Amino acid sequence: MINQEKKQTPIIERSTDYKPRRTFRSWLIGRPLPTADAAHETIGKVVGLAVFASDALSSNAYATQEIMVVLAAAGSIAFGYVFPISIAIVALLVLVSISYVQVIKSYPNGGGAYVVAKDNLGDIAGLTAASALLADYILTVSVSISSGVAQIVSAYPHLYEYRVIIAVTAVFLLMLINLRGVRESGAAIAFPSMSFIIIMLVLVAVGMFKYFSGTLGTVINPPEMFAHGITTYGLPFLILHAFSSGTTALTGIEAISNGTTAFKEPRAKNASTTLIWMVAILATLFIGISFLSSQVNAIPSEFETVISQLGRTIFSGQGIFYYAIIIATTIILMLAGNTAYAGFPRLSALMAMDGFLPRQLTYRGSRLVYSRGIVALAFLSSILIILFQASVTRLIPLYAIGVFLSFTLAQSGMALHWWKSRHITEQPHNTNKNNEPLSNKLSYDPLWFLKMLLNGFGAICTAIVIIIFSVTKFKDGAFVILILIPILISIFGQFICTIKKLAKNLSLENFGVIPPHTMRHRVIMPLSGVHQGTLFALRYARMLSDDVTAVHVTIEPTDAEKVRKKWETWGEGTRLVILDSPYRLFVEPLLKYISDISEQRQPGETITIVVPEFVSENKITSTLHTNTASILRDQLKYQHGIVITNVPYHIHDNE
Repeated sequence: MINQEKKQTPIIERSTDYKPRRTFRSWLIGRPLPTADAAHETIGKVVGLAVFASDALSSNAYATQEIMVVLAAAGSIAFGYVFPISIAIVALLVLVSISYVQVIKSYPNGGGAYVVAKDNLGDIAGLTAASALLADYILTVSVSISSGVAQIVSAYPHLYEYRVIIAVTAVFLLMLINLRGVRESGAAIAFPSMSFIIIMLVLVAVGMFKYFSGTLGTVINPPEMFAHGITTYGLPFLILHAFSSGTTALTGIEAISNGTTAFKEPRAKNASTTLIWMVAILATLFIGISFLSSQVNAIPSEFETVISQLGRTIFSGQGIFYYAIIIATTIILMLAGNTAYAGFPRLSALMAMDGFLPRQLTYRGSRLVYSRGIVALAFLSSILIILFQASVTRLIPLYAIGVFLSFTLAQSGMALHWWKSRHITEQPHNTNKNNEPLSNKLSYDPLWFLKMLLNGFGAICTAIVIIIFSVTKFKDGAFVILILIPILISIFGQFICTIKKLAKNLSLENFGVIPPHTMRHRVIMPLSGVHQGTLFALRYARMLSDDVTAVHVTIEPTDAEKVRKKWETWGEGTRLVILDSPYRLFVEPLLKYISDISEQRQPGETITIVVPEFVSENKITSTLHTNTASILRDQLKYQHGIVITNVPYHIHDNE
């Protein structure tokens, strides 16, 4: 073996002051931000409440109605169960939120249920949680936008036939808002989100005052009742069915744990505080709306929402306060999808970093957001809206089962997390100034047993909800999610297998030394005619090798004779091969010739295909030339030892 002296490799680092030019894209989504500005794009608790809580808070607009839609199958007398069901849902909400506060503090780098399940239960559990969450985020946008459109239709019934167009337009407007960055999108929705909270608190407060003062009244001219339930199984089944429908109020509470990194430092503290605020507001509004809806005899309907009936009853008609409620509710429902726009790109980016999704999803766009994930979410949500015709009731059965699956896996993972930490006595060294961990490293907690029991009990409760949901809503469409999640898991598994195989093929481990340079180089240059562009490419080809072969495919015999005569004059002694093509094909005979040469090549020989390419400043002129280089590149890129090189010849059009 020959010992080779290792040479020192020079590495030069340079900075550039180049700034992207201002374009229409800059005007649309804002000027590009440098990477150094990432720390300034984080958000505080108030803006974080608007960004991550809009989905959970907006569920107040339809969760009570979905409970009533199911109970209506047993008649209006069954509406007396609305309030007890709501109390049970709020108890479940508190239990799950306590678990997610622990997730935020233990996993401050974000990722939520995906990271917790993957870290403690394995890859399959992590992928199951991720599949459920990704499906839930897509449905969040579809359901929230469709519900917002339903509010508009309640006030303006003549817009009913345009509901799908309005919904899809809203999806893409929300996409543009989020492409502008987390801080700007948060600032844009902070005011309407806070306005919704204040208006709904006023609605509940005035309604409770009128109830206790005996002046509340009932709905005047109620709309036609819409029932969606199965009475053959009896009232207990309907109550479970209604409970599963009402659990949509819990969707979105996991989003903060997924996007913890979006918060300012101390991010774990700010994120957990924001979660507590959100749960307190959500519980108050949900219980208040459910109680008042049963007292005013509100009717579930496709033509007028329960919130609309509640508003015109409490405020005695369709006055300024009524329209304020409708407008605020519509806006928050439209913006509820913002939670998904904040969570979906982050989760898909984490999965892409782990190799379960295309690497392109880790790319941060010009505004420091995962723009490709945002665009993908908009398209997928629009497809669902079109397929289900923007119907909230048709979309709801697909909705909550995925998020409850992620709840169960997250809490199961946290229970195992505390169990594994019981023997650890040392505190983690990698903490910030607020003594918060900077990584997911296990550390001892003196309350580990209590937390393990709490998370374990929460996992059991949410697992029971999944069973209830699967049984009661199976025929309504829940089976779609139960089928979709395994399909997504298998797709993610294929991604990781492909990426691992590619990484193994590209790995430098046991690679040895760099192979010696190729000793022989053969060049083939296809040409359709002899002109300045051809000669320009020929000069380049002769710089690469002395073994150059020009190839002309004969389409018309008269053209072949012209090429032959010109080549004798301008070919500089380079050999020319003329291929006869009786069926007037160009690419196929050329590929066959290259294949024959490739089979006969010597060991260590590389074949380079040099293709003249015309480049015109005029876009119209450029369309007149056949893009042979691209065609050959697509056909030959899978063959070993063949290189395709474009030699551009610039044509300057004189005006």
